[in-house]
Amino acid sequence: MKILAFAASNSRNSINKTFVTSVSKYYKEEDDIIDILDLNDYEMPLYSIDRELESGIPQLALDFAAKIDASDFLLISIAEYNGSYNVGYKNIIDWVSRIAGRKTFNGKPVFLLATSPGPMGGSTVLTTAVNRIAWDGAEVLDSFSLPEFGNNFESGKGVTNITYRSKLEAKVRATKRALREKFPLLT
Repeated sequence: MKILAFAASNSRNSINKTFVTSVSKYYKEEDDIIDILDLNDYEMPLYSIDRELESGIPQLALDFAAKIDASDFLLISIAEYNGSYNVGYKNIIDWVSRIAGRKTFNGKPVFLLATSPGPMGGSTVLTTAVNRIAWDGAEVLDSFSLPEFGNNFESGKGVTNITYRSKLEAKVRATKRALREKFPLLT
């Protein structure tokens, strides 16, 4: 199985990238390939219809779409900026959505994550993402929010709070079952 994982953040020290990288390890099996993207590698001019008409779709948007298309499953950890998406992620999605003949996520199954330093764990933007990403062509298998990242996560160990770890692992098992049903030959 080809798994694409990324944080919906353009922060170089993104806790959401740390989180999604950690969670991706739950999915690694013998022949699986996990590709961890950094959105900074896909930085483009701000989307506008004027820019699109003048210059077309940037190659980086086409490259990002190709990464989605080449994957079987997406793990996305959504960063929350003032209750909404990070501008880097939103800009990429805006550009990819303009590629003719496609929905942004082209029917790919997705497990959505979020974390933040605060007690809400990015749950506001996660709720938005769960509702919006299906409109953008994703099949949302599940979602999980980890509050107070600094208190509940440790590098090398992952989620350290037993309650949150148990909830996360239950959701990982459920998404793995859904993936086995969807792709019996890949698992």
